[in-house]
Amino acid sequence: MDRYKIGIVQLSPVHLDLKGSVEKAIGVIEDAGNLNTDLLVFGETWFPGYPAWLDHCENVSQWNSQSMKDTYRTLLNNALVADSKEMNAIRGSAKKNKISLVFGANEFDPDKSKGTIYNSLFFVNEDGDLENVHRKLVPTYTEKLIHGQGDGSSLKSSILSGVSVTGAICWEHWMPLTRQALHETHEQIHIAAWPTVHEMHQIASRQYAFEGRCFVIAAGQMLHSDHFPDTLKKPQSLIDRPEWVLNGGSCVIGPDGKFIVEPKFNKEEVIYCEIDLNRIQEESLTLDVTGHYQRDDVFSFHLK
Repeated sequence: MDRYKIGIVQLSPVHLDLKGSVEKAIGVIEDAGNLNTDLLVFGETWFPGYPAWLDHCENVSQWNSQSMKDTYRTLLNNALVADSKEMNAIRGSAKKNKISLVFGANEFDPDKSKGTIYNSLFFVNEDGDLENVHRKLVPTYTEKLIHGQGDGSSLKSSILSGVSVTGAICWEHWMPLTRQALHETHEQIHIAAWPTVHEMHQIASRQYAFEGRCFVIAAGQMLHSDHFPDTLKKPQSLIDRPEWVLNGGSCVIGPDGKFIVEPKFNKEEVIYCEIDLNRIQEESLTLDVTGHYQRDDVFSFHLK
């Protein structure tokens, strides 16, 4: 396969509402399938929304706060479970429309814990099979209030519509050994899931593409301050002037580190792009960090 069509879902989920978010996602999947899309990408914790209110509301870190307990319970009750009717609906839509999916979710694993939420990326192939679930290794700053830690077992590639695809979440892109572990899987496309793809996130995404000689799909979220949970105290500035607190920035980057699709901000849309996979071989002429630019006689690397 040389040409490969990708869609990035830069649309708001139904925040803190898993059922509503799944219904909205299925409509988007059907539309993308009608356009013969190979891979559709939803951003970080799209199901049911990135908790940006952690960085804006005033009472999230107060010890024994009933408001935060209520908010966490709502998020937990709307977290995605891998073996659930909601997940089966998503997988069924992928199979029906012959489209692969990578999507972020607040994930709950009832077999592992009674109340821990993970920041996860799900990989579903065009037959509706769940290929991989990657849990973010280290929650970033305020995310530590609500997310548990993942492990290294999911640092692998998935074959989605005939192409090797990896993914990492947010600040995992500044973990050098995480990047190398994924490069070792000979990825062709990498999904970079971010809350918003602002300048520093663009730099990290472009660095990843250049280093890994792969295409990077950087997916940003959309979240309006009106969607913050009622249980938390919103700052007066956002009450007076409601705004997008997450405003997208989704983009597509080639294996030379240059934009194919420039970052798009402040607009809800599905961004489509067709890429030429032959470019990976062309750019590998000068750099291949798992081949001729790797010195196994000097460095030793292994994944536990």
